[in-house]
Amino acid sequence: MNGDPTPWIVAEDKGDVRKHAPATLRNREAIVAVLRDLLPERGLVLEVASGSGEHAVYFAAAFADLTWQPSDPDAAGRASIASWSAGIPNIEPPLGIDAAAPIWPIDAADALLCINMVHISPWEATLGLLDGALRLLPPDGPLILYGPYRRADVPTAPSNEAFDHSLRERDPRWGLRDVADVTQAAQARGLRFARLIEMPANNLMLVYRK
Repeated sequence: MNGDPTPWIVAEDKGDVRKHAPATLRNREAIVAVLRDLLPERGLVLEVASGSGEHAVYFAAAFADLTWQPSDPDAAGRASIASWSAGIPNIEPPLGIDAAAPIWPIDAADALLCINMVHISPWEATLGLLDGALRLLPPDGPLILYGPYRRADVPTAPSNEAFDHSLRERDPRWGLRDVADVTQAAQARGLRFARLIEMPANNLMLVYRK
């Protein structure tokens, strides 16, 4: 399970706006290893729901020839991202993007990455994410999703079942999504399913292409 009922640790220094998500330290190396086969050599990668910004900083160092565009709908999240990424030349200032919104403040991206958002948001955010990928990506551009999911005929890990229960208690609109439901919604929008990759701690990487 990669979820955490309290996902943020705020810096003790009251003047430090940086947040810390412990899960980033556990999953970032595994995610980078897979991204090496999925991302273009050059271009702009839009990360939707960047959270603390720690992933963006780590990924920007790993892929120096790519420009990273972090985003988050939350102002405190954007402040954290800006603080973590200050002075890093291939990270753009964070954008305020609500995945469910029909218009985003960006016109194009060469790849779109979203980590641990789909299960901690209403289904409308996932649909908006798919719509955004269709608007922004070039032909064959990847939409890459990471997190815990359900799959038909594959037992859900007990830790993920407990996580799903805790999410739905916090907000009944949240919860683990079924891979088939996400794929069906993607294909209905003209995105094709490309790959499913098993990741550590009962997570998956789902890849769709325009």
